[in-house]
Amino acid sequence: MTGPAVPFREIVLKVHSRCDLACDHCYVYEHADQSWRTRPRTISDHVVSRTARRLAEHARTHALPSVTVILHGGEPLLAGPARLRRVCEEFTSALAGIAELDLRIHTNGLQLSPRYLDLFDEFDVKVGISLDGDRAANDRHRRYADGRSSHALVLKAVELLRQDRYRHLDLGLLCTVDIANDPVAVLDALTGLEPPLIDFLLPHATWDEPPPRPDGSPTAYAEWLLTVFDRWQEQGRPVPVRLFSSVLSTLSGGPSLTESLGLAPTDLVVVETDGQLEQVDSLKSAYEGAAATGFDVFTHSFDEVAAHPGVRARQLGLAGVSETCRRCPVVRSCGGGLYTHRYRSPGGFDNPSVYCADLAALIRGIEDRTAAATESPAVRDPDELLAAQHDLTRTLLAALHDGLDGRGGEAWETAWALAAEVEGDPAGQAGLDLVLAHPYTRTWLLETLEAVRAGRPVEGPPVERLAASVAAAAVHAGLDLAVPVAHRGGRLFLPTLGEVRAGGAGEAGTALVRADGEGFTVHTAGGALHIARGEGESPHWSPVRRLAGAGLVHVAGEPGPVRAADGPGPVPTLVLDDLDPYRSCFGAPAAEWLSPSAADAWSASLAAAWELLAEAVPEQAAEAAAVLTALTPLAGGAPVQVGRHGYGALGIAAGEDPHTLATALLRGFRRTKLRALAEVTDLYASDGSWDHRMPWREEREEREEFVPFSRLLAETYERVGVGLFAPRFLAGVPQALDMIEEAAETTVDGKQLLAVMRKEINGTHGTSGRNGCKTDVERAAMR
Repeated sequence: MTGPAVPFREIVLKVHSRCDLACDHCYVYEHADQSWRTRPRTISDHVVSRTARRLAEHARTHALPSVTVILHGGEPLLAGPARLRRVCEEFTSALAGIAELDLRIHTNGLQLSPRYLDLFDEFDVKVGISLDGDRAANDRHRRYADGRSSHALVLKAVELLRQDRYRHLDLGLLCTVDIANDPVAVLDALTGLEPPLIDFLLPHATWDEPPPRPDGSPTAYAEWLLTVFDRWQEQGRPVPVRLFSSVLSTLSGGPSLTESLGLAPTDLVVVETDGQLEQVDSLKSAYEGAAATGFDVFTHSFDEVAAHPGVRARQLGLAGVSETCRRCPVVRSCGGGLYTHRYRSPGGFDNPSVYCADLAALIRGIEDRTAAATESPAVRDPDELLAAQHDLTRTLLAALHDGLDGRGGEAWETAWALAAEVEGDPAGQAGLDLVLAHPYTRTWLLETLEAVRAGRPVEGPPVERLAASVAAAAVHAGLDLAVPVAHRGGRLFLPTLGEVRAGGAGEAGTALVRADGEGFTVHTAGGALHIARGEGESPHWSPVRRLAGAGLVHVAGEPGPVRAADGPGPVPTLVLDDLDPYRSCFGAPAAEWLSPSAADAWSASLAAAWELLAEAVPEQAAEAAAVLTALTPLAGGAPVQVGRHGYGALGIAAGEDPHTLATALLRGFRRTKLRALAEVTDLYASDGSWDHRMPWREEREEREEFVPFSRLLAETYERVGVGLFAPRFLAGVPQALDMIEEAAETTVDGKQLLAVMRKEINGTHGTSGRNGCKTDVERAAMR
């Protein structure tokens, strides 16, 4: 087992080893391990004190911000208020100044009273109560030794905890599943009590002692839980259900929310009433001594327990599950199931869960029921993707403002106040939206946020860009608003508009930019410069330019939206941005400002390539034309490059033949779109946990290549788009799509993207029977 041991953040402290109920499904008293018989009934002061010191030592060693201590049993309330007070005092004192202490207690509730709850209120001890549903369900297992019902007393405890003075202590209800119970009645009974959380637990079982299945169905527990899920949906999800929330989280690429599912490493240790340190309690269901480590709080540290092979086995994530599980597409969600449920003698725990079929059916059932509601619309709708990207940019801007926390100085604060004023006008809001949507706004935000978070000084251009953006927004909107904007080296750049020469090469200062009905005016110490609407290149003004038609360069200096628009014929109007100071964000350096003749040649090269795209892949060409708001000339490197910028930019080193450039343009657009999607939704999770064989080989490549999922998805997405233009790139794509569909990393939105790709190449002839490709010759023959 490799890698450092995971420190314990949670301990289960057995404060009493006996119980006042005789539940016939209890793993402590009714299953294989009977070690409770030799334990002290109540934990001693010495064990409490020693455990508290061990935990404090562990928290200090690993700089843990917080630790959780769960008071458990048996029935922990049998320890009595005085003993529980001692426990709370010892742990509160030991952890003071080291880590935040989260105290909890799990109880059957029978002994719960105001005396206990007042104590718990004093130490902020959260209370979880076990209740299996309505009376019929609860009485099936949770009875006294003489057969009496416990239901009424448990309800009394729940009602007590719901009182206003104690409600803040309510942790929720734990319910053990029994498929003989009515699932709807169980859920209705639990939700009717309005707990903050419901936790459904599968009854502990192993392959040696499998769970009861009266009708023989291998998915009986999934069917029961899915009925509960459907009812929960009908009710409008009134209460969080941890099991369901965990599945929904992992399906969307998030973490597991429960130990019983997912691949997160365990960080829990059990302390018995005699001070023995054990693994997770549920192991007592496997065999006698399964939870034992041979360690205790008197002679061993928690670090020693964390290094125990049994503990480490539950910290290995994907490497800790069976080979069958590692190949399963739902393993990210189920995690191989609870470790205990994998046990089979004599081989041990290297097996799928005894609930394997149930878990798979439950996860797929929840996915089938919720995919449409949980899918991000950005995957299928280009406008939604643009909106999500815009929301992301605004979020980053707000984060930068918060991060600066006044360190941006007067220039930032003034610009921020003016931005709020611009936002107050509908036209101003639209203008600011336009400027913030510019791809290099994202470059500025990311670079400046990095500097702030690294503690580096933030001054000069990074701070001044906000004012320039606000000024550009005011100009677009035609607002009569004076915005102070810094200029350096005699140059004042307004994003999406152009560059004003406001002084000599060595001059720096602040100008006032003000829009008027005929354009805008820049007021400097040396006088005023008026930039007329639609004004072209002049000694004091360089506008952002548009490229359209067969190599023609058009002026875009007119205040107003600078975005892709329909140009003559099949070639759209595209924006050439060779002015923005933040355009140098590609692998190759950005070219200097292009002369009119160079821009003309550059435009002609793009026009020739775009005509090919518009003819062969009109839908992709139209989407790209609507999205690409900044094409920046590069000084060399690959024909088309994606850099560190927002959605809508490409770096282009023109000079290739039209077909090669068209292919590169399409590849670049697909690459930037996939990255934009990945920025606003999770397309996959656990990247790098599995290796995938590439179903194609590049030229001169002799061996098979194995790659992480992210690269498989990226190359497949590119090849689907490019292959519709040059079908030779579709070779291997059908197999890649099948691999993505069967991969464990694929999330709900990843599967949505898969469906989009299948639809894109639907109708082509392929090797998998679902989709495929035509040759370049066949495509040419169809034209």
